[in-house]
Order: sequence, then structure tokens, then C-alpha cells
Amino acid sequence: MSPSRRTALIAGIWFALTFVASIPALLLYGPVLNHTDYVLGAGADNRIALGALLEIVTAVANIATAVVFYPVLKRQNQAVALGYVASRTAESVLILVGVLAVMSVVTLRQDIGGAGAANAATLTIAGRSLVALKDWTFLLGPAFGAGIGTGVLLGYLMYSSGLMPRPLTLLGLIGGPISAAGAIAVLFGAWDQTSSVQFILTIGEILWELSVTLWLIIKGFQPSPITAAYDQERGWDQPREAQLALQR
Repeated sequence: MSPSRRTALIAGIWFALTFVASIPALLLYGPVLNHTDYVLGAGADNRIALGALLEIVTAVANIATAVVFYPVLKRQNQAVALGYVASRTAESVLILVGVLAVMSVVTLRQDIGGAGAANAATLTIAGRSLVALKDWTFLLGPAFGAGIGTGVLLGYLMYSSGLMPRPLTLLGLIGGPISAAGAIAVLFGAWDQTSSVQFILTIGEILWELSVTLWLIIKGFQPSPITAAYDQERGWDQPREAQLALQR
């Protein structure tokens, strides 16, 4: 396996991990996100803690995708490649802030000892405030941040370098801005974050990230001068078939 193929495979696996970890995390958070009186009830703290752990994994995987990509993508445009690393890092920071908010609700519930608290209304407001913070981190991170970072920046790098089929990269170049625009619309109260409209606007970005995941794992980078230089720098002698592909 060539160094560029190995890099593509590792990046694809990290991308896959963001799907594997983030989707179950959102489902596990159900009790705390959907019940206004969570801090007063019996709770489902272990379930919430597992969701928090999965989101931490997601945050790590987000950064890893950009870091693994960087040695290859910087050969196309170092500034944009650095921007992609920065955007994924910022997205992960927002995810972790959301984790802190959710786990603070759990701590609040445990400290007041469940139902029967005298200041139930105040505790409920405190809990819902933390949940609102979690909702905003999701909007500004995975919705807006991913649309700009993975959609626009990574889409541009893949399109201009030819490392992926250009028609496929249009999913990111088009879907990313649409996802970000939807997040901005939610910011100004056009519709709710959980509405069907917002979901529809993020479909393009979701399909783009899924395409990146599957393409890198199954096919790897397309042969290009970038992969040739990357492999040669690491002492890899290209097979005759790869050399002919580059010449064509």
C-alpha cells in the first residue's frame, strides 16, 4: 500500500468514526434534550454519560480527519489546508462545550437529589438553559462549521487537486454553503433547528461527508501529481500502472 493510499484509508476511517459516534450520541441525549424536568426526575445519567463519551470521540475524530489530510492537501493550497484544520478544531471545541453543558445538567440533577426540590422552577430553568447552550453549540458547530469547513474548504481542495472525482466534490461545494445558510436562518429565527426544512438543507453536506468516507476507504485518492510527489517523498516507487495513469 502506497503512503498516499494509506493516508486516504486512515482519513476515511476517521470520517467513518464521526458518523459512528455522533449519531448514537444524539439519540442517547434524548432524555435530557427532550424533557424539561430532567433535573427533577430519576434521570438516565449513565445513558447521558455514554452519549458524552461518544461526542468526545467525535470531537477527536473531527480534528484527526483534518490533521491526517494536511500533509497531502497542503501541496495543493497550504493556506486553505490550514483553514480546514482550524475549522475542524473550532467545530470540535463547540462540540466539547456542548458536552460540558449536558453533563452539567446531569450534575445539577444529582446534586439536588431528584424530585421534591423546593425550588423546582428555578432548577428547571437552569437545566433548560444548559440544554439551550447545547443546542446552540450544535447549530454553530456541526451545522454551520461543518458546512464551511468540510463542505467549502475540503470540497475546494478536493476539486482543485483532483484527488476525488470533481462531480462528487460539488456535493460539498454546493451542500456546504446551503447547510451554513440554513444555520444562519435558524440564528435569525426563520425556522426551528429541528424542523424538516433545516434537515433538508443539510442533506447535501451529509451526503458529501458520506461520499468522502466511502470514497477514501474503498478507492483512495485519485492518481495525481500531488499523490506522486507525496509517495516519492516517502520513498515509494510507483507501480508502472500508476505512472501510466498520471501520464494520461
